[in-house]
Amino acid sequence: MKGLQNLLKNNRKWASEISKEDPGFFPRLSKQRPEYLWIGCSDSRIPANQLAGLLPGEMFVHRNVANVVVHSDLNCLSVLQYAVEVLQVKHIIVCGHYGCMGVRVALDGGKLGLIDNWLRHIQDVHHHHISSFTGLKKAQQWDMLCELNVLEQAINVARTTIVQDAWKKKRELIVHAWIYDIKDGLLKDLGVSFNKDDDIDKSYRKAVELVVA
Repeated sequence: MKGLQNLLKNNRKWASEISKEDPGFFPRLSKQRPEYLWIGCSDSRIPANQLAGLLPGEMFVHRNVANVVVHSDLNCLSVLQYAVEVLQVKHIIVCGHYGCMGVRVALDGGKLGLIDNWLRHIQDVHHHHISSFTGLKKAQQWDMLCELNVLEQAINVARTTIVQDAWKKKRELIVHAWIYDIKDGLLKDLGVSFNKDDDIDKSYRKAVELVVA
């Protein structure tokens, strides 16, 4: 309990310092109007707002192990629907990261229990591109699968009924695929920006070609 009390103490200190520096901060924060939805990994080393240099309230965030987006995940789809239809975000950023342990377990075929079923989605990505991994060292394979997984999840977002419906209504909405490098703190654009249904397959194939080249 001592550790938890320390967190509460830290919170009070943080709130007090913020209010002194900017008295209008919390009143503004109550009016959430983010332009971005971030779909990322649950990894504790990936603080979405800080990576992009944004303040609380400027980015809506959904996180899960290995930033997976599947059409049966009602949690993710609910976040997506709320972000697109209620908050009316303009950008959806699917962001993975190098050194993702979920991706590594999927690559190695390890067994951890219940989560194996979740990571099966990433194994499917690996199997789909299996020939591209031939001859690569394990570290290279890991990096490549991290990138391919992001691209696959981005296209899954673009193909949801939520995004498709928004595009049919001529909404300004772009899906991006990024990856974060923990080693240097830098974000990398993987070259995917879906902004209409016609662009999906072409943009996806082009981005995959760059990754596996």
